[in-house]
Parts: sequence; structure tokens; C-alpha cells
Amino acid sequence: MKTIIKIESLSKKYKDADQFSLNDVSMEINEGQIFGLLGPNGAGKTTLISMLCGLIKPTSGVFLIDDLDYQHHAAKIKKIIGVVPQEYALYPTLTARENLHYFGSMYGLKGADLKDKVIETLDLLGLLKFADKRIETFSGGMKRRVNLIAGILHNPKVLFLDEPTVGVDVQSKNAILDYLKILNQNGTTIIYTSHHLAEAEDFCTHIAILDRGKIYAKGTPSSLIETTENARNLEDVFIALTGKELRDGI
Repeated sequence: MKTIIKIESLSKKYKDADQFSLNDVSMEINEGQIFGLLGPNGAGKTTLISMLCGLIKPTSGVFLIDDLDYQHHAAKIKKIIGVVPQEYALYPTLTARENLHYFGSMYGLKGADLKDKVIETLDLLGLLKFADKRIETFSGGMKRRVNLIAGILHNPKVLFLDEPTVGVDVQSKNAILDYLKILNQNGTTIIYTSHHLAEAEDFCTHIAILDRGKIYAKGTPSSLIETTENARNLEDVFIALTGKELRDGI
């Protein structure tokens, strides 16, 4: 199976920080996986994803996405990745359709192709009848679904998701996860972060658990459970590896 993301000795230390946010991380993610990055607050998940998306530069180390390195091929990489942030990246006074036409045009989509893709995805996620309503009138679950669509209109090879189901109702959560599974079956590799461990156990094909900037374990959910003493589920694995200490911070 082809390696779609290769990370070698990747580290990040922010200016004036006492410690590395990410410290000498190496791993590979294969094409077609739903790969969960799990860890407590401050573990380094957001830093890692931000580097892979080109939002921040590593302090050291390298990574490749689809055999392309960001230093020389940033524009090509941006065309093959999709990013769905935890915060809504939507314009509240525009309608859902207007938002999606805007974001689609940023990916180079236009004309009938863009129009048809917007209608198709809104329909699949149960939002077509609300297409011409302003985002500010939407519920949290509806905004979350539009936020997802905005990141996948260009059919990315690799999709980065940061807490895609946080704060939504059960129906919206199921709609989002079901659609993501369809995307994955159609060839999109998914990198996903979440604090919902039961959801991650069911949704992800592979998982890495990060803490204090390092990878503590990596494998399939079932293999991690099987190799962790007295673990019944992924939450038990998570606690065994990262401890029960509270991770509050400012």
C-alpha cells in the first residue's frame, strides 16, 4: 500500500517556549487510511496538523505528502489536501450556497461543475432545502456540516479534520461520519483528531496517540486494545498511556 504521508524527525518549538510542542516525530500514513491523531490537550496534535497543512513551519525535520515536499511543492500540495478546522470557517451573513460557491472558487472550481457539486453535497448531508438560508440562522450541527462541505468540494486526496463532530447532535454526527466513510471509500485518506474516544475507536482504521510532543503508540484500534494490559476499549488504552493527570493550561 502506498505511503501518502511520510514524516521524518519532525519537531516544533515556538518562539519563547520552554519545551518542544512536537519532538522528533516520525511516522507513515498509508493511502486509504482513516488515521486518528489522539492525545490530551497540549499533546501536539494541532501543531502537527498545522505543519502538515503548511500553516506553520517546522523547527526541524521533513515531511512528504503524496511524494511532494512542502518546501518545493507547496502549491501542488494545497491542491490535493482539504482542511476542515474545528472553528467554523464560514461567513455568517452569506447563505450556505454562497459560502460554498466562494470556497469552491478558491479551489479553482467554477461554472456548472461547481454548481452541481454544491447541490450534490448539500443534498447528501440533508441541507439542500436550507441552501439559500444565511449561515447565522443555522444550528451548530448544520454549520458543522457546511463547514465539512467547504473543505471537500475539490475532492482532496488527503483530508485533515479537527474535531469534526464537536458540539453537534447525534443525527448530525452520524450524517457527518457516514459521509466521511463514503469519501474514504472513494479514495480520500483522512487524518482526524477528536476527544471522542469511542467515536475514534469505531471510525478510525489506524490511530496514533500523542502526548508531550511524542508518539506513545500507533496501530489499529483493536491491536492497541489487545496489547494494553486490562484494556477493554480505546479509552482504557489512552489513560494507560497518558495518565489521569489533568491537562488544564492557559
